[in-house]
Amino acid sequence: MPAITADTLTLPRLSVPADPAWREPYKVVTAQKFLEGEGFQVRRPFPGVDLALADPFLLLDHMGAVEYGPGEAKGAPWHPHRGFETVTYMIDGAFQHTDSIGGGGLITDGATQWMTAGAGILHNEVPPQEMVARGGLFHGVQLWVNLPRALKMTTPRYQDIQATDAALLSSEDGGALVRVIAGSLDGHDGPGATHSPITYLHATVSAGARLAMPWPADYNALVYVLSGRGTVGAGRPLEEGQLAVFGLGDALSVRAADTQPANSPTGWEILVLGGAPINEPVARYGPFVMNTREEIVQAFEDFQAGRLDQIPAEHLAHRTTADDKLVE
Repeated sequence: MPAITADTLTLPRLSVPADPAWREPYKVVTAQKFLEGEGFQVRRPFPGVDLALADPFLLLDHMGAVEYGPGEAKGAPWHPHRGFETVTYMIDGAFQHTDSIGGGGLITDGATQWMTAGAGILHNEVPPQEMVARGGLFHGVQLWVNLPRALKMTTPRYQDIQATDAALLSSEDGGALVRVIAGSLDGHDGPGATHSPITYLHATVSAGARLAMPWPADYNALVYVLSGRGTVGAGRPLEEGQLAVFGLGDALSVRAADTQPANSPTGWEILVLGGAPINEPVARYGPFVMNTREEIVQAFEDFQAGRLDQIPAEHLAHRTTADDKLVE
């Protein structure tokens, strides 16, 4: 995993509150497999659990890790979104992002693109041509973050977050590296600017090491395993492709297993995420997430009438038949 690394002994150390209220997992979900875009496979732990447990998050797609042969890499051609934000974090390989407001770039090796769809946007997510031609390792995550009713129709925006932009922290004993992508952890802020209050982390926990951290009491808390194995809370096992949902408290504790599988040589790779629940009705269909069915119908009508923006003229020549379909 080439996502940014560092000497943990030189980094700020995480602390936990005195006499913390440790959160314990009360539900573990195994991600289901789905096909997206032009036919690439994802593992999706939610939706699937009660959506209220993940609020303000709507969807988590784990892409790979997969070794593509020449000509096998696929993406998600031009499609619309409205009413939420998409956050794409690339660990291995690369994705080329282009959107109708002029945002975009190559996302690779620990970089993140944060796209606020808001009132409406069209975008294109495909592997670069050189990766399609030669193949290679591909591994990433896409997270959907809901917007509250008052911001559903906010102006779209794009954030290009490089791997080196992430705030880097260490566990108390130096056995874990934490990358803060968005939000704040123990007073350290990540680079992602969020409409909904959230914290989003990627941690590498060395075999046998423990990672303990403070966690906002008014946030929910989720841990998803990208690779490797370990335990959460008082000792509940959690392996690749599994998501733990935690109960109340103001601190989290996880521990990597003493031995890790061959596909996780650097340790237990996990995402830690949580946010303040929005607690509003959710109406969703395909690429649109609103509060009511009527707003979903309006989104489709606006898309069909071209009111959700237009594909930039310079990209029309490269459009495929798949671009005319609504995909997630």
